[in-house]
Amino acid sequence: MSASHQDRPLRSWLLATALALAASNSASAEPLTLSDALSRAAKADPARPALQSRLNAAEAGVRQANVRPNPVIGLDVEDTGGTGSYSLLDRTQATIFYQQSHERGGKRAARTALARSDIAQVRLRDDVRVLDLFHEVETAWIEAAAAEAEARLAADRLALAKRAQAEVSRRVKVARDPLFAGARADAQVTEAEITLSQAQTRTANAARALTAFWGGGDAEIDPVSLEDLSAADRAAGPASPVDLALWEAHRVAAIAKVRVEESKAVQDPTWRAGLRWLNDSGDVAAIVGGSIPLGRYDTNRGAIEQARATQTAADLDLVSAQAVLERKIAATQALLAQKASEARRIEAEIVPANARTVDLVREGFNRGGFRYLDVLEAQKALIEARARRLAILKSFQLDRAQLDRLTGAHMSLMPASESAR
Repeated sequence: MSASHQDRPLRSWLLATALALAASNSASAEPLTLSDALSRAAKADPARPALQSRLNAAEAGVRQANVRPNPVIGLDVEDTGGTGSYSLLDRTQATIFYQQSHERGGKRAARTALARSDIAQVRLRDDVRVLDLFHEVETAWIEAAAAEAEARLAADRLALAKRAQAEVSRRVKVARDPLFAGARADAQVTEAEITLSQAQTRTANAARALTAFWGGGDAEIDPVSLEDLSAADRAAGPASPVDLALWEAHRVAAIAKVRVEESKAVQDPTWRAGLRWLNDSGDVAAIVGGSIPLGRYDTNRGAIEQARATQTAADLDLVSAQAVLERKIAATQALLAQKASEARRIEAEIVPANARTVDLVREGFNRGGFRYLDVLEAQKALIEARARRLAILKSFQLDRAQLDRLTGAHMSLMPASESAR
């Protein structure tokens, strides 16, 4: 076999490896979307394993609440001493008995219902915690996107400064501008380089803060996501069903607590049966008895009134929570509309006008009609307009993230173990 034939499998393997590496690199270079960030954070959530332990504890509470009172077995020894005919031990009597309390008023069912309501609250509290985590991740993702956009804006500023520096240098060389103009241009470039370096550092820090939610790594965020203003053009959804469900669970628990306290007002009888041994005759006799509290003083009235007041408060808390959420949603929606309008006007009116001004001033400067300071002012106005728009876009997206939290927009990304009811 020729050497070329022998090398063919090796070349094929090298080619396949190179293609695989290229595909891997291209995949890793894909920008990190918000959904990907939320999914990664949910999978790496360090608090997630604790949910099962809390559920186990709540389920154990249900099992404990459903048990009956323990029976009692006892021994009574009577007539072991006394006077007269009872001074002898042969008159002793011994009774062994079995005693059982009988719960009335639905005590066990009420206890169990109250304990079972804790399971729902455990799940819902964890769902709320996950939504709060999503809000933190979304905020960090927006911060990373904004930092990348600021870095790109700083790079554009440096490019403008270098272009002006080249134009000034050309004019200084032919003695059309004084030397201090060149020094000023050099200083502007240096300042722009420092600004870019600082922006790149902030970008790296923001990316690390984001990836820390799933243990670190690299993350590339496409700042074009900041340009999405569609949230201002559509009606916001209703208040987060998870938050409202948690308030409803509090109300259900309060109702169950009322039933528990009401059941305690019903007195429980105690029944007893046993055998009595009569020492003097050696006979055995059966005994049966029972008792029940009279309920003359302690009717649990105070505890019942307390539980009912707590239920009323829970009813009002649910209504109040829904009203607060709806008010915040409306206010946030208004802010989104306002900021979207401002960002669009800056993009449509101010930025193009300033960019046109920069072109005109630069053309005039090259013809000798403007000073270098005029070029600097025009460039500064353009950069400031773009920076102002970027700040508005960032603020808009942070408000949108708050709206997502208020409406529970990312519930579909919650792990199944958390979202299951």
